[in-house]
Amino acid sequence: MRKTNSFLVALLLAASPLLAQQKRRVAVLDFNYGTVMTSVQAIFGTNQDIGKGITDLLIDKLVNDGTYRVIERSAMSKIIAEQNFSNSNRADTTTAAQIGKLLGVDTIIIGDITQFGRDDHNINTGGGGGTFGRYGLGGVGIHKAKATVAITARMIDVNTGEILASSTGTGTSQRNGTDLLGGGGSGWSGGGGHLDMGSSNFGQTIIGEAVKASVEQLGAALDANAAKLPVAAAPAPVPVNGLVADASGGELILNVGASQGVKVGDTLNVAHVGRVIKDPATGKPLRTLETVIGTVTIESVDSTSATGKFSGSGVAKVGDTVKTP
Repeated sequence: MRKTNSFLVALLLAASPLLAQQKRRVAVLDFNYGTVMTSVQAIFGTNQDIGKGITDLLIDKLVNDGTYRVIERSAMSKIIAEQNFSNSNRADTTTAAQIGKLLGVDTIIIGDITQFGRDDHNINTGGGGGTFGRYGLGGVGIHKAKATVAITARMIDVNTGEILASSTGTGTSQRNGTDLLGGGGSGWSGGGGHLDMGSSNFGQTIIGEAVKASVEQLGAALDANAAKLPVAAAPAPVPVNGLVADASGGELILNVGASQGVKVGDTLNVAHVGRVIKDPATGKPLRTLETVIGTVTIESVDSTSATGKFSGSGVAKVGDTVKTP
């Protein structure tokens, strides 16, 4: 029995790295909320970027669930800014796939907020024939507030632009004797005019509860779709061989990019070039003696160049080589 148990434990330990490798690497673009912008302005008294707020909550949900490896927003924002993608272009599946390719992810998630609204009723009973919609004198007013938030997300294959799966999340919250944003009414904001959907103040409002419920449901649906995503065979690593084009402090710009196989997150060796050994008969270079001084971790990529952070014992300079370890 002990031998059997030991064998099972060993098998699980051996399999755990393989299971970890099966996690799909994803990125989530800010959700579009153009169709509900009028409702947003009516609720908050001004336009608020609920697309970014809901995306942040969804990223936290996916990271905590652990089904996917989720790329950091800072890396994604840098790529989008450098490539000058407009908000409207990002919702296009082809553009989204292109962004995902530059980020080195398997799948990119885009989506829309399709409902972000309220359904309030003020009902008066007794006392002088009160009116619907406000409290009547001498009567008893019953105020009911209801908030509903609905989100749709699509998972895009970065290699083909194909929609792999589509999921929705809907959240509803309802209370009596209050409104969507508590005592603050439509003038409520998350401090300084900025809406912080992750704050406890917002989370305790009716609209905040509806947002949280919709994100929870959508996140669970996306987790369930992980098994539907195609598991492509791991491509053979592409050897990278380039040069440092610019060295400013700890940031390096390289003369190789996505077209040479460089991806965000790659780590490349950086080396000073020493002597070049030549064939005495022909004068042709036989080999170059190099001294590795550190590594560069890639943070952003375009088709012909890449930028990354240098780490090492030496000082990188223009002309140093960068290569796959």
